[in-house]
Amino acid sequence: MADDAEEDVRERLKAALWFAIGKIVDEESIKRNRNATPQFIGSLTELVMAQIEAVATDLESFSRHAGRTTISTDDVLLLARRNEDLHGIIKDFVDQQKAAKTKSKPRR
Repeated sequence: MADDAEEDVRERLKAALWFAIGKIVDEESIKRNRNATPQFIGSLTELVMAQIEAVATDLESFSRHAGRTTISTDDVLLLARRNEDLHGIIKDFVDQQKAAKTKSKPRR
């Protein structure tokens, strides 16, 4: 029964992803005066879904390896370590969030 529920959630997420990708492809197709087939959108959805699942698995593994049950920003930074530009963007964002958080905390 739990497997059916998980599969249902997965299929609903995939349908939502298909819809979002379809909207993006349609907008870009209009801008560029091109057409995209439903098969292209379906293939792109499968590709993105596979990437999402791989990222999720890696993040869970990093978190588990560190002895945590919650994924942290350290796990995300570890995942992005091979893409220097992406790593820099994420690191800057995390640093800004931490600075804003410490700035807004009242001092005792």
